[in-house]
Amino acid sequence: MFDTLKPAAPDGILALMALYRDDPRTGKLDLGVGVYKDESGRTPVMRAVREAEARLHETQATKTYLGLAGDVAFNEAMIGLVFGDAADRSRLRAAQTPGGTGALRLLADLIKLARPDATVWVPDPTWPNHMPILRAAGLKAEVYPYFDSATAGVRFDAMIAALSAAPTGDVVLLHGCCHNPTGADLSIEQWATIADLLVERGLTPFVDIAYQGFGLGLDEDAAGIRLLASRVPELLAAASCSKNFSVYRDRAGAAILLGSNATEADTAYGQLLGVGRGIWSMPPDHAAAAVRIVLQDEALRVDWKAELEAVRQRMLRLREGFAEALRRQSNSDRFDFIAHQRGMFSRLGISQEQVARLRSEHGIYIVGDGRFNVAGLPDIGLDDLAAKIVSVL
Repeated sequence: MFDTLKPAAPDGILALMALYRDDPRTGKLDLGVGVYKDESGRTPVMRAVREAEARLHETQATKTYLGLAGDVAFNEAMIGLVFGDAADRSRLRAAQTPGGTGALRLLADLIKLARPDATVWVPDPTWPNHMPILRAAGLKAEVYPYFDSATAGVRFDAMIAALSAAPTGDVVLLHGCCHNPTGADLSIEQWATIADLLVERGLTPFVDIAYQGFGLGLDEDAAGIRLLASRVPELLAAASCSKNFSVYRDRAGAAILLGSNATEADTAYGQLLGVGRGIWSMPPDHAAAAVRIVLQDEALRVDWKAELEAVRQRMLRLREGFAEALRRQSNSDRFDFIAHQRGMFSRLGISQEQVARLRSEHGIYIVGDGRFNVAGLPDIGLDDLAAKIVSVL
């Protein structure tokens, strides 16, 4: 059987991680892997999550299954975190998933079940795993213009023009905040224009919100998806706890759907749970239970929000400091956009050859398209890093 298989195409980020691991140089720097790192280069367990896990350890009396939807209280808490009071709760349903990736796949399979001929429109560029997930679900996918490399902003007019030609019944994938890989986000005015277009054209939004709290703030980062939810009849959302609760390896997320009415929401939800039954049957519990405890306990929630805000502020300081260092070293404003973008990622706007030189000459590891992890930047030595980057231009 296996002799019919061809070698799998290597994952660029995983391959970069392996190269970094095997590099013997002491001054090497990993700006590729997409996890938050603190001043010492660690990805810490958040204080509130650690306390919630301790409580879980003391009180959990069984490891039996929770059911197809997972932790129902977690699901309700995630609906509140993402949507606040912006949408009619009677039309919202959520299912716990293994991370945001699991939520994306579950919802992609639901799209295939509900509208097998629909095309999913995806921004160019987007998170590298979006396309494989959609194709694995058997969906057709096309790209729409998004990032303008010349201005490091959004090609909004081109985006609207492309989506205006999308057939009724198609699906539009949108990044809720902190666009990965570019860090270029939509303004609230642009979200409003998109909402009008979706309603006019009969298109369904599919929002990937993986970095809530990393950009402008918890509520501010959800402003776009909340605006959509207040206007569109139907919506799909994939929410992740990996970043804002720092539970990466424990895989906690939620697939959320908004139906045009409660009856249709119930029908879609039943099909969603049936899809999950055929993939992982029952979702994992540990991280979701810890997140639920944090969101339900007022003191833990306050502490979590404070630590998350400190993470966000640190990334803002790193962005500003790095942009200033690059301005000094390059004697130009070429990289000023880094300070104005948001989230964990931005693109340097350099060639693959220059990326390779950074790795070979200086031990600086970034993704081939120039994407770098802001949280991986050193708190001390930004001018030295900037000088090395300028040296390969």
